[in-house]
Amino acid sequence: MRVLIDECLPRRIQNSLIGHVCQTVPLAGFAGKTNGELLTLAEQAGFEVLLTVDKGIQHQQNLIGRKIALLIVRARSNDIDDLLPHVPDCLAALRFIKPGEVVRVS
Repeated sequence: MRVLIDECLPRRIQNSLIGHVCQTVPLAGFAGKTNGELLTLAEQAGFEVLLTVDKGIQHQQNLIGRKIALLIVRARSNDIDDLLPHVPDCLAALRFIKPGEVVRVS
């Protein structure tokens, strides 16, 4: 699965998503884009999932008909130490997530 890691997450999280092709928003050249622009650019670049901790994105963006899915991590903070315990749930979600879906892990 091609996973785009949102700017609000530490880039080191990609090392834990074994078996998936991951890239951060800045490395993809999408830094500073609004959520709508980001989702469109990510889809055009072939990303299948946006990994984020932004809980509001699901209410701001309509994913119906989108080719990308949202995987939202509900952690205490976006610190790597708070995120790592959620990696197994993220990996499980990546096995079944479908385009246009919003999946939350906590």
